Amino acid sequence: MPEKYILALDQGTTSSRAILFDKNGSICQVAQKEFTQLYPKPGWVEHDAEEIWSSQFSVLAEALAKGDITTADVAAIGITNQRETTVVWDRNTSKPVYNAIVWQDRRTASFCDKLNADGLGPSIQEKTGLVIDAYFSATKLKWILDNVSGAREKAVKGELAFGTIDTWLSWKLTNGKVHVTDVSNASRTMLMNIQTCEWDTDLLKLFDIPASVLPEIIPSSKVYGVTESVVKHANIPLAGMAGDQQAALFGQQCTQPGMVKNTYGTGCFMLMHTGTKIVRSSNNLLTTVAWKINNRVEYAVEGSIFIGGAIVQWLRDGLQMIRSSADIEEVAAKSTENSGVYIVPAFAGLGAPHWNQHARGSVFGLTRGTTKADIARAALESIAFQTMDVLKAMESDSGLPIKELRVDGGATINNMLMQFQSDLLQVPVIRPVVYETTALGAAYLAGLGVGYWESVADIQQQWKADKYFYPVHSAEDMKPCIKGWNRAVKASIAWANEPD
Repeated sequence: MPEKYILALDQGTTSSRAILFDKNGSICQVAQKEFTQLYPKPGWVEHDAEEIWSSQFSVLAEALAKGDITTADVAAIGITNQRETTVVWDRNTSKPVYNAIVWQDRRTASFCDKLNADGLGPSIQEKTGLVIDAYFSATKLKWILDNVSGAREKAVKGELAFGTIDTWLSWKLTNGKVHVTDVSNASRTMLMNIQTCEWDTDLLKLFDIPASVLPEIIPSSKVYGVTESVVKHANIPLAGMAGDQQAALFGQQCTQPGMVKNTYGTGCFMLMHTGTKIVRSSNNLLTTVAWKINNRVEYAVEGSIFIGGAIVQWLRDGLQMIRSSADIEEVAAKSTENSGVYIVPAFAGLGAPHWNQHARGSVFGLTRGTTKADIARAALESIAFQTMDVLKAMESDSGLPIKELRVDGGATINNMLMQFQSDLLQVPVIRPVVYETTALGAAYLAGLGVGYWESVADIQQQWKADKYFYPVHSAEDMKPCIKGWNRAVKASIAWANEPD
């Protein structure tokens, strides 16, 4: 009998990937394809949902073909996805009524300001664990229903379906038979009560969302459907689903309270596992569902940094300062430490712990002697500084000092960034052997769903460290540059708060 594999579909903000894993949790094949980013107006970010589907399906086929693997060799499919990104489609035709509105999109910021001004922040946070922000799906869904001709009328008649990207892919893979989302993704919509893990009728009323558009909320690890008429008529079980950050937390095997991971992707997302306990933040962090396995719901505290690796893409594409993202380490290495240049990459507002949706990107400390290398270094350091801000807030909320930080995502191959991160935090930063932990988490959830792996304890043996980064500078050494960063953030927020 040929060995069976688990296929993880990792649908990210800028690319779709398919990764095949074996029983040891090792990567066997990878296929990746970028897709178009749409910016119709300042602050608006959209994707073509059909292009997302076609890119995801093409990499699925490519990964199988590269490995000379048939669909019969795939034990299950797990899906992980960019969260909050909102799609609304016609149930009869499966055609989206509008482009997907991406998590980075700010078009509903003024509506969120109004909700905050009306004093609704505490009650919404109590129910959802989230702060009111344009980042989450509820206001995006409301915008589509309010602004796309005929959409609200169709929704009321039950003719439209809403979903985040996990839901959209499941719908397409099952040929419209399955309309579901898992608890981790549902917890990011601002429509689910995190205590009951059910859609909240008061919130649906507040956002004017007809319940008929909503998917069914399911566990993160369970067979919920099979591929229908899309993969050579094969019926591969769909058995795992989690938002990208929760999937990465699971892939990193941060399954004990107090364990922390940070994913360095387009944005950066730090999660601390809190077990079955809902930890409320007093530092503007989010309380989120980590996953639901075997009827047990576990939670996490999360800090979201909107612009992480995206700043490197901006240097590459916007300023054309580097040819490829990988070049940044070499360019930045030519800068002296602490050149006095700071970049606050608030291109889509500031996330945790500041949550200022009107802040914009800024550069401070430029002199006539500033070089391309100084800008490159400041860009990398901005990713680490933002991570530091979130981690300090997490320590304060949880009362648990962080012993180590497990890291994953594309930017973790950058040794300069990882070393600077360790110096800032004064704890070991650990990069695992399998740094595709988002996809790995989805694979693990799917594998558990079909019995490919027997238990979480089974999986825990597989996590292995590739490299440890220990602090080489003392906390005292780091104080001046931290002070400079704090000044830069304050200045950026002051600029945003200045009336027009």
